[in-house]
Amino acid sequence: MRKIVIIGAGNVGGQIALFLINEAPAHIILLDVVIGLVKGKALDLEDAAGVLKRDCVIEGSDDFSLLKDADIIVVTAGLARQPGMSRDDLLRKNSEIIRDVSLKIKEFAPLETTGQPGKGKMPLTERAKNPIVIVVTNPVDLMTYLVSRLTGFDKKRVFGMGISLDAARFANLIRESLSIPVSTVEAMVMGSHGQTMVPLASLSKARGAPIERLINREIVAKLARATVERGASIVAHLGSGSAYFGPAAAVCNIIRAIVRDEKRIIGVCAYLNGEYGINGLHIGVPARIGKDGVEAVIELKLSKEEKEAFVKSCDSIRQQINTLAI
Repeated sequence: MRKIVIIGAGNVGGQIALFLINEAPAHIILLDVVIGLVKGKALDLEDAAGVLKRDCVIEGSDDFSLLKDADIIVVTAGLARQPGMSRDDLLRKNSEIIRDVSLKIKEFAPLETTGQPGKGKMPLTERAKNPIVIVVTNPVDLMTYLVSRLTGFDKKRVFGMGISLDAARFANLIRESLSIPVSTVEAMVMGSHGQTMVPLASLSKARGAPIERLINREIVAKLARATVERGASIVAHLGSGSAYFGPAAAVCNIIRAIVRDEKRIIGVCAYLNGEYGINGLHIGVPARIGKDGVEAVIELKLSKEEKEAFVKSCDSIRQQINTLAI
């Protein structure tokens, strides 16, 4: 039974746990500093598993030592956006929270070893690997960088949820424009999970045909802009808090690909080491996801305009990284 730890028992964390109950049996642990909240949600989720006859073990705690031996850690801790607040506005407050969380992960869920060669101990085993860490807290590109930097874990095993949700949002808008099932739409988005994200109209399809052949250029541009603004629109309608069903579904989709070793292409906030001509940055790109996390970054052929927009998105993330106090 895999051990999956969700740090943050708010709306996103709780919904991820609910989705996971319907997956393979797992030991699900919710961690939160608000002990009443996390205990109550864990008991409620345990009852949900009982109703659904799902063989999951569910715990709620404020004890971060429970991170030990985790297979997958999902980081949702942090403040949600409020009306009028951009993802970038969250940077200062959430970076403080994520710094503390990262240090706890480093302390309680480090690389397991059986010793070092030449010191009278056994060498590392093949199973001696860090847990996979999926970051959800916004601004996710910056928070993923922070978690990766502070934990020091293998960069392929620390990545963020981001553009798979944005692609789903783009697909929904295309579906609505064409009045077709969303299952027939393949939407692509790259870049930051924020104002500089890049919906890729040239690589998005509906019923196998490029959407640029089906929708005129002006409407495509409006759909792309609506994709960028979708998160803020949800926040404005809710009045308090931000999206959680969509983000939770996106995280569960990633976890499914890891647990089943699907090696499926999913858009995530991954570390770039020369791909797309970018180095040392976590940002949204398509990647092959399997049991070891990001097994490969997929390089798409972008138009000149899309490439320029992606570079601009990367530059925006770099500028914000320089403001982080690490």
